[in-house]
Amino acid sequence: MVKLNPFSAFPVTADTPQNLPFYNPLPHEPVEPVQSPPIRRRPFKGGVYIFTGLLLVGLLVAIICQNGLGPAAKLQGNSYLISKSPKIFRPSSRGVSVGVSEKANPQFLGRTLASFPWNNSMLSWQRTAFHFQPEQNWMNDPNGPLYHMGWYHFFYQYNPQAAVWGNIVWGHAVSRDLIHWLHLPIALLPDHWYDINGVWTGSATVLPDGQIMMLYTGSTKESIQVQNLAYPANLSDPLLIDWVKFPGNPVLVPPPGIDFKDFRDPTTAWLTSEGKWRLAVGSKVNRTGISLLYETEDFQRFHLLDNLLCAVSDTGMWECVDFFPVSKTENYGLDTSANGPEVKHVMKTSLDDDRHDYYSLGTYDEKTGTWIPDDPKTDVGIGLRYDYGIFYASKSFYDHNKGRRVLWGWIGESDSEFADVQKGWASVQSIPRTILFDNKTGTNLLQWPVEEVESLRQESHVFNNLVVKAGSVLPLDVGIATQLDISAEFELDKEALEKATETNVEFSCQTSGGATKRGALGPFGLSILADESRSEHTPVYFYVAKDQNGSLKTFFCTDESRSSEASDVFKPIYGSAVPVLEDEKFTLRILVDHSVVESFAQGGRTCITSRVYPTKAIYGAARLFVFNNALDTNVTASITVWQMNPALIRPYRPGGDDSSKSSVVFIPFYLFLLVSLLHLIIYKGA
Repeated sequence: MVKLNPFSAFPVTADTPQNLPFYNPLPHEPVEPVQSPPIRRRPFKGGVYIFTGLLLVGLLVAIICQNGLGPAAKLQGNSYLISKSPKIFRPSSRGVSVGVSEKANPQFLGRTLASFPWNNSMLSWQRTAFHFQPEQNWMNDPNGPLYHMGWYHFFYQYNPQAAVWGNIVWGHAVSRDLIHWLHLPIALLPDHWYDINGVWTGSATVLPDGQIMMLYTGSTKESIQVQNLAYPANLSDPLLIDWVKFPGNPVLVPPPGIDFKDFRDPTTAWLTSEGKWRLAVGSKVNRTGISLLYETEDFQRFHLLDNLLCAVSDTGMWECVDFFPVSKTENYGLDTSANGPEVKHVMKTSLDDDRHDYYSLGTYDEKTGTWIPDDPKTDVGIGLRYDYGIFYASKSFYDHNKGRRVLWGWIGESDSEFADVQKGWASVQSIPRTILFDNKTGTNLLQWPVEEVESLRQESHVFNNLVVKAGSVLPLDVGIATQLDISAEFELDKEALEKATETNVEFSCQTSGGATKRGALGPFGLSILADESRSEHTPVYFYVAKDQNGSLKTFFCTDESRSSEASDVFKPIYGSAVPVLEDEKFTLRILVDHSVVESFAQGGRTCITSRVYPTKAIYGAARLFVFNNALDTNVTASITVWQMNPALIRPYRPGGDDSSKSSVVFIPFYLFLLVSLLHLIIYKGA
């Protein structure tokens, strides 16, 4: 007798129906007569079949409820759902009232919106394959990254109860390689008077003897921001699962003249030549952003120094301050305590006003406890940014295992909160980046994905010396284009470059019309997450401007304006100038991971992170194109594209025991699989 195949595979595309069969239909063919089974057996099998079917449905409902897929109910609980059908809502502010930066999408605040009719297929596609994110719910700032006994530890701001900001605890995960992760139990809970309203952002300091001091901001029961100390309960535990809070907390309170809601996010400490530790805390005085400087010998008693480490007028509140050295001559990272004539210091802050991360290069004077920028025109908060897209609250650490400085950044959402609640999660972390001083320009940093991400590369597609004529678009046959690592370089026609007259020297990525606005020398680049007709696509591109003296200025941009047909998505055009030195080609690397796109120009001099939410350019319908919208020049492109494997990110279960508090959601899931198997066995035997 011919048997059914319950596990037949179907290719998944944007047009794939959602009610796929579980088996292939039987062909019409003669079948040998068989004796009917005794009638007395049918009620038993039929009853079991019905029972397992009902149990299957019940468990599926349990999974849905446990994953929090109840958007209407949750939105009503937050008092901004106006109607259920159609879903009209007004987003509300999150975080500001308790003293942190806005955690709701500021583009939608104060507006009445109609939710786009997202379906499960679209929302499921948005979840990343190789970026770190928890199994469900809300995540924001990276906290206290460190390396200990063979494991990279990553902590993060996490809401274990919902896909919106609130109820903040410290999530915890570990990895051997910064790519594949194990979720561990929650590290820090708001369980004392000094952090009852939230365990907020903090940093780790690893002492020479291996001790780990974790300083973090707590919000007290009166919503006063204070700094607290925690440390591992068992330093010999490689996973650092249990943490102890110092009985004498808080160790720091807002000093005179500082508002009680403007005192947060302590940095990693660095060691002075006198054997004392110093660290900075972000704050403001009126509209001047400042970093307060403290000194300690034991991380329990602190002394506020007279001088500010740094202050810049009219920049507002400084969050998530970071301070670290970079080598001017070597291509490796430095311990946070390094100093000397061959060292520059990076001062970085996250501006509460606009939610961007700014940095500046300068000189640190240990004696006075002050930092001076190399160029006041590019001081902190008014000059260079880590990333010109959606990238905030970044945190770096020195990886003594590989002698490098590694940077993390929070990649928030730019869709509606309603959609986030529908899909049950919000936010991801960037791929960790190495940071180096750019000794070619002497004016900026270089950021680059950690080398470990290349272990996910599969087969490659190579396109050498493609001539892309002015005004043309070429498809690149790379297969499904939703998980990619792309490396590309472009050359302009030299004769056309010399003949070009003055072009748009006032060009701006944000205001000059995006990728469709044609100039003599651009734009040119790649169009990612595009459908076949490019009704949805996201161009990542260069634009070259030429002034009266023949000098060239290059801009690097990402145009999201046509990235999605959804109405409840913020679709900006991101970008900035990027230094391109004489005889350098235009180089680009892009990591495409479903709804997250990280782009790096000229070896990481300028970076742009985007969130993209297509409705059609998903699954098998996603395509990749190279384009040249310049008027007066051809472009020669050489491109290598790798398909990317997913990272393995899962709960940690020692000895089969489920120790992860969040992994309880998988219990009904496993039962669901078990009952499904039983269901199929009975069906096959029926």
